[in-house]
Amino acid sequence: MTAFSPSRKHRALGLTDSEYELIVELLGREPNDVELAMLSLMWSEHCAYKHSRKLLRRLPTTGPHVLLGPGENAGAVDVGGGLAVAFKVESHNHPSAVEPFQGAATGVGGILRDVFAVGARPIAVLDSLRFGEPITSDRSRYLLERAVAGIGHYGNSIGVPTVGGEIYFEQSYEQNCLINAMCLGLAPRERLIRSAAAGPGNVVVLLGALTGRDGIGGASVLASAELGDGDEAKRPSVQIGDPFSEKKLMECCLELLDRDLLVSLQDLGAAGLTSAASEMASKGGVGLDIDVSGVPLREPGMEPFEIMVSESQERMLCVVEPERVGDVVEVCGRWETLATQIGSVIDGELVRVLDNGSAVAELPVSVLVDDCPLYDIAPEPPAKPVYASPPAALAGTESPAELLLALLSSPNICSRRPVFEQYDPVVQSRTVRRPQEADAAVLQLPGGSAIAVSIDGNGRRVACDPRAGAAEAVYECAANLACVGAEPLGLTNCLNFGNPEKPHVAWQLTEAVEGLARACEELGIPIVGGNVSLYNEAPNGPIFPTPVVGIVGSLPDAARAGRSGFASSGDAIALVGPFEPSLTGSELAKLRGVSPTGPLPAIDPTAVRAAHDAVREGIRTAVFHSAHDISEGGVAVALAECCIAGGVGATVQLPEGIDPFAEAPGRAFVVSGPPSALAGFTVIGEVGGDALEIAGQLKLAVSAMREGYDGVLAEVL
Repeated sequence: MTAFSPSRKHRALGLTDSEYELIVELLGREPNDVELAMLSLMWSEHCAYKHSRKLLRRLPTTGPHVLLGPGENAGAVDVGGGLAVAFKVESHNHPSAVEPFQGAATGVGGILRDVFAVGARPIAVLDSLRFGEPITSDRSRYLLERAVAGIGHYGNSIGVPTVGGEIYFEQSYEQNCLINAMCLGLAPRERLIRSAAAGPGNVVVLLGALTGRDGIGGASVLASAELGDGDEAKRPSVQIGDPFSEKKLMECCLELLDRDLLVSLQDLGAAGLTSAASEMASKGGVGLDIDVSGVPLREPGMEPFEIMVSESQERMLCVVEPERVGDVVEVCGRWETLATQIGSVIDGELVRVLDNGSAVAELPVSVLVDDCPLYDIAPEPPAKPVYASPPAALAGTESPAELLLALLSSPNICSRRPVFEQYDPVVQSRTVRRPQEADAAVLQLPGGSAIAVSIDGNGRRVACDPRAGAAEAVYECAANLACVGAEPLGLTNCLNFGNPEKPHVAWQLTEAVEGLARACEELGIPIVGGNVSLYNEAPNGPIFPTPVVGIVGSLPDAARAGRSGFASSGDAIALVGPFEPSLTGSELAKLRGVSPTGPLPAIDPTAVRAAHDAVREGIRTAVFHSAHDISEGGVAVALAECCIAGGVGATVQLPEGIDPFAEAPGRAFVVSGPPSALAGFTVIGEVGGDALEIAGQLKLAVSAMREGYDGVLAEVL
């Protein structure tokens, strides 16, 4: 083995001494500077998943509707009528913590490219966001304002509606905000395309924007280590987005696919040309030549390694048969999109980087993609609580009415309207249910059917009990689809955790993956793709373990999509599902300053699935006039939200022994409908009047509840 000095530059690029030794052993020599830069990114946590890949093998990935599964730019499911829906969620956490506007904006841009890279036209975006406490933290207010502005800027400009999402605020996200963006797109089944390069002699063409120094070492490096002091210096590593360039690139790529001009297509995301080229070669079992002298540059004098690792946005890489290059260039010219021949597919399994024909890097595809060591993490449950108790906002002596108002006006429950009003939810004219009209977004398909989509997660409850809390995220997201009448078809996830090299974080990650796997198996929902974001940790500690799940489902009749608000005075109100709520990890516990400790109550998956089926059928047959799942704030908040959304009151009597503020996410629902139709369920009251009255506990006017519910984020933003 070639000797090397432990002081060499590999450490500065994030490679350990043992990893560098392995590279030298695999190559039979030391890598040059270009090769080392490429390997450092491909062997980073963000690209290699070296602490999570073994765990991810536990997740179920097959199902009757799956067309594309994990490993492609996005997963895809069959929604009937010859159509496919492609979807994926990814994180842009670390860049957004450094520069929130561009970090969030380019997070949206990146997930859009993942979807049209498989041939699907993006039709909707959802966002799952986490910040510190916005009322007491200037930093968290700044991150919230700028991230929301960045999401709106990119989505609104490119003409893709933001139809839903979620936002939570906890101390643990003060230094590490989470920006998870989900996109779904629609395509004819036959237009779906994979990213595998093929055909030695075929041409490699770079599409889109100029390549610059912005984003060098961006997502791939920022997301592979903890943030600490001096992060202001990392701002140049954050990518800069241009949604108008991406719009032209998107339309160009979709026309190229419509005309069957491409062999394969790949987004340039983290690690730029290095990742795109090596992954396309690996999937196709071929090699690639890339000549960096042909790459159009935004800045003169860029070195070959800079060109290969730049994460400049709005770029795609495609493989084209030589006789079709002219047609590709013609289409790109009409869309004002650069199309540049920068290489070719070759026999063998090498990625060769050339500069004016001279080799400056020559690496086996296997070393770039497959040979990074996968680590066995060492999970150990913590001996004592990891997270400090939050400041108490309540004294503990409030009346039930005061507690309900406090919950409705808390940042984690209050109306998200001030955020959603910055996004366009109806562009493209498919949106049947807008944000806050229903528990899931609903988008119409040709012929009158529809798809529904929701995104969910609760880091506080996962911190209490990682396995049960992660399972709850799946149950709650599926419950949201049931409330609009949709049947789940596939799931995508984003696993946001701290440093996996720490035993308690390794335990949280291991337990959460098992919880996700079991819940998906129990509900019969395959996982078609996703993302892992680790090292979300600052000197004051890790974030709450936050697995976020997004589920896409179908419903036969868009006109019958459910709503959450009570619809008609005189309707009966009923509880559906196994309802044994607990205050553990609840929003009320947080307001009282209780730290997140578990375990959570046991879940009966058979009863959960039966409840979802009953609610879905009740909405589809119009037996239920409304449906809303019981989550944060318990049944009292769920009832209040139904009243506020419907503009009408309700009078209820809760079953004996149920705390109105205890929570049971994902398994219990409040529904309303004609009294005769609800006779088989646990009827608890009636819709009507101008106040919510829970007999023997509280009575509040709908107007008073709405005032508290609407005010908090409006003041912050």
